[in-house]
Amino acid sequence: MKLTKRIVDKAEIKNKNYVIWDDDVKGFGLRVYTSGIKSYMIQYRASGRTRKLTLGKHGILTPDEARKLARENLVDVAKGGNPTEDKKLYSEAPRFSVLCDRFLDEHAALNCKPSTVKEYTRCVNIFINPSLGSFKAQDITRQDVAKLHHTNMHIQYQANRILGVLSKIFNLAEEWGLRPDGSNPTRHVKKYQEKKRERYLEPDELRKLWEVMEKRLSEKLENSHMIAAFKMLLLTGCRLGEIQTLKWEYVRGNALILPDSKTGAKKVYLGMPTLEVLSSLARIENNPYVFVGKKEGGYITDFQKPWRRIRKDAKIEDVRIHDLRHTFASYAVSGGETLHITGKLLGHSQVQTTSRYAHLADAPMHEAADRVADAITNVIQNKGKVD
Repeated sequence: MKLTKRIVDKAEIKNKNYVIWDDDVKGFGLRVYTSGIKSYMIQYRASGRTRKLTLGKHGILTPDEARKLARENLVDVAKGGNPTEDKKLYSEAPRFSVLCDRFLDEHAALNCKPSTVKEYTRCVNIFINPSLGSFKAQDITRQDVAKLHHTNMHIQYQANRILGVLSKIFNLAEEWGLRPDGSNPTRHVKKYQEKKRERYLEPDELRKLWEVMEKRLSEKLENSHMIAAFKMLLLTGCRLGEIQTLKWEYVRGNALILPDSKTGAKKVYLGMPTLEVLSSLARIENNPYVFVGKKEGGYITDFQKPWRRIRKDAKIEDVRIHDLRHTFASYAVSGGETLHITGKLLGHSQVQTTSRYAHLADAPMHEAADRVADAITNVIQNKGKVD
């Protein structure tokens, strides 16, 4: 018989469970339980076995709604699907917070630098898990990702980093079979436009900074290792972490041989002024680091507080520590060094990274153009005059 509301409502409660099958859709039926509950279900064969899938209770679903749902699932079976197994996999699928933990433990910890792992962990704990952690991994949509990205639009740089971390996690979810291939919901979520800051010290600012560092050192207002570290940052263009964790064993003649950096192993070329800074520092027994911190056997951990004091005295309070690296690069390019050489000095792995300083190379060219134009103008103005 065809299941109708009248037939379902009249179905008798017996002392054992039984099924009334629908004649209209083969495999669709109503299971009547001894408890009085009536549920719609389908029965089919997949992988050589008989499978059953509960569609929902009568009352929540009408017979017509249940029949439509049955048809959809049975069509999926005809195409090779297995809705019962899909439902089981879904119920066993991890929350997104569990997937994030797996990402940190099985991917980041094994493939990324400790500083990167720290940043990923911070991003997951502060931004991602509070918003998406309770979702099933396969339930997260592009709209969910876009909403999280938009929520953090007031910190656009961080919002873009969140999007980048999410993209990595979802790519791994596909690789691990937790989401369908090509389903990464971060696709087409547009990042905010980031403006690269290009602050570097003008000659008078540079002189003032050096003067302030020398003065504060002579007055014992700053640690000699701290002042030396800032000088090294300025004279080498190194990243803060490279100088902060520099060991004496990395100093080889007139170069630093760093076993690891943001771009891998790196050689830093040292000029004479830089070597003089290093020679002014005494090696501390049982401490392998060049710039010694307060903790025994450790390196300096807090650069920000001393830097804020120094830049305030030098009246350059908008200058960040990383701008010392920009300053090194700007003086290299404007001094006539090629982008290739400047990139090598900075340890850039791609010339595109160095190209942000390309406009600074125009300064000597403009000066040369002025000299040539002046020479031509002088000849023109003197033309026809009798000496």
